[in-house]
Amino acid sequence: MRGFEALQPFRNPRFSLYFGGQVVSNTGTWFQNLALSLVILELTGSAQALSAVTVAQFAPLLILGIPAGRLADHIRPRTILLVTSAASALVGLALAVAVVSTPVDLVLMYALVFLLGCINTFDRVAAQAIIFEIAGPETLTRSVSISTIALAAARSVGPGLAGIAFSALGAGWCMVMNAGSYVLVFVAIALIRPSRLHPRPRVDRTTGTAPVALLRNRAFVTILVVNSAIAMLALNLMLVITSTVSLSFRGDATMVGAAHALNALGAIVGGMLAATPASVPVRALRYGCAGLGLALLANAAAPNLTVFLVLAPLLGLGVGFYQGVLQASAQASVAPGQLGRAMSFVTLGSYGVAPLGAILMGGVIDASSGQVALLVGGVTGLVCAAFVWWRAGGRSTAG
Repeated sequence: MRGFEALQPFRNPRFSLYFGGQVVSNTGTWFQNLALSLVILELTGSAQALSAVTVAQFAPLLILGIPAGRLADHIRPRTILLVTSAASALVGLALAVAVVSTPVDLVLMYALVFLLGCINTFDRVAAQAIIFEIAGPETLTRSVSISTIALAAARSVGPGLAGIAFSALGAGWCMVMNAGSYVLVFVAIALIRPSRLHPRPRVDRTTGTAPVALLRNRAFVTILVVNSAIAMLALNLMLVITSTVSLSFRGDATMVGAAHALNALGAIVGGMLAATPASVPVRALRYGCAGLGLALLANAAAPNLTVFLVLAPLLGLGVGFYQGVLQASAQASVAPGQLGRAMSFVTLGSYGVAPLGAILMGGVIDASSGQVALLVGGVTGLVCAAFVWWRAGGRSTAG
């Protein structure tokens, strides 16, 4: 019966709309990212050049992450999501034009990806902050954990479909499909009526929505440190998996899509496991980190593409469980009125360090191989598990 408890959030039709929109959005993002990755690898043959996409995509978080959280604490996240989905659709169409131009202008593509990254900074924070308003405090933990499955569900179908679309229709149509996904997200969010949302309590300014107040929270700081380290060194999977399949094992676009899809199937199971408990304390993060680390090490040891594909669901299981536990424990460790700024810190850790991580892992891959990058990630996961054990092994999340 405990497995059915994990599905409790879907009894809420507003959560189902939100979840469906996130699946569609993330599926569209895979069409964009896979097409961009293959175009750039075809043009340059360099993992460093591919890492520049990650830099352009996530660098805006370093500048706009905190303001995005402040905005999400003052404006309804629903309003922010309506604006960001409409703007993202327009930039997606511009990318479609850029990739079919002759010759392909890499600088223009990077610039458009950077612009989309600016929009997505506000989108990601608002998408996390709205979960409380949709679910309310009673089902918040399970709703947050289940929401991470949207990423995995998108990866289960997105890469495979994107690989087929790229081979059959080309990069331009992949970008058009991504733009269309944002239109569907806009419709899903518009159907969630504001009157049915739970109001978030406002925190008195004197007691702290300021960043310094969050950074006094021991549990939350533990989460931030682990999140940043793993995001930088262990979760550059678009870069690492794509490079490993393409450059190390000489696989084609279909094999790249298959690797990501198999990884995602495991992530769905991992997310379900994370959503089973009614509450997730920060000390549970040690198991998430350890599982992720061991899964990365197993994939690093794969001697050929066949074994790598067989092990891909195991890596997904580790990723899904880790992300579910991370997001649930982060939202549970702060007051509802702090969620906007708190999740901006988490988003900053998850994506803001991605540019530096992409540069580092791109250099590792060019100097050695994707397997070595997976090895680095595995060791990082185990070190972070030990860190959580030390910081919160026997402590409550109150901090």
